[in-house]
Amino acid sequence: MNQQNDHDISFMSQMEDVVPIAKVNKVAVANNHSETLSQRLKREALEKQIALDDNGLSIDSVTPLDPYAFLSYKKDGVQEGVFKNLRLGKYQIDSRLSLRGVKFDDARLSLFDTITDCHERGIRTLLVDHGMGLQSKPFAGFMKSYVNRWLSEIEAVIAYHTALKQHGGLASVYVLLKKHPNQKQINREVHQKRS
Repeated sequence: MNQQNDHDISFMSQMEDVVPIAKVNKVAVANNHSETLSQRLKREALEKQIALDDNGLSIDSVTPLDPYAFLSYKKDGVQEGVFKNLRLGKYQIDSRLSLRGVKFDDARLSLFDTITDCHERGIRTLLVDHGMGLQSKPFAGFMKSYVNRWLSEIEAVIAYHTALKQHGGLASVYVLLKKHPNQKQINREVHQKRS
């Protein structure tokens, strides 16, 4: 029995500096080979496609617009005076996005992400430069046609109109976003203090 105690003490003295292994809630997967370039590119393409599909903007064919067409849209409930001020470029442009020379999928993602970000930050007016697309393929006005469609599909967009000449004219569009709920609360507090 004495020999057993000596063995236990010897074992414990040898284990003094041992630290328990941290628990990890992950399963280790044996990977005997590294990912090939082809596999990595396929995985990245799939990840990009999943991100694109998540925003809900159409990728179906679109009715081509004339590159010289004016874009104009407003949701029900937008006051005529507000829309007139947008058309006349009277609102401060708080953000700009250029889609000139941007690939279709990247433009779709960028437009959605920019508008979502602006709405979250309380930005109300932005300028989107889509270009006229006089030489675009597969038809003239390709990006302009899709921007027109996409803007009407984004919930945060309440109105848009072709910009004035000094802001890009037929190649750009003013976009008006609805107020973020946080902005509505801030406005209520400001107006309560005035009364």
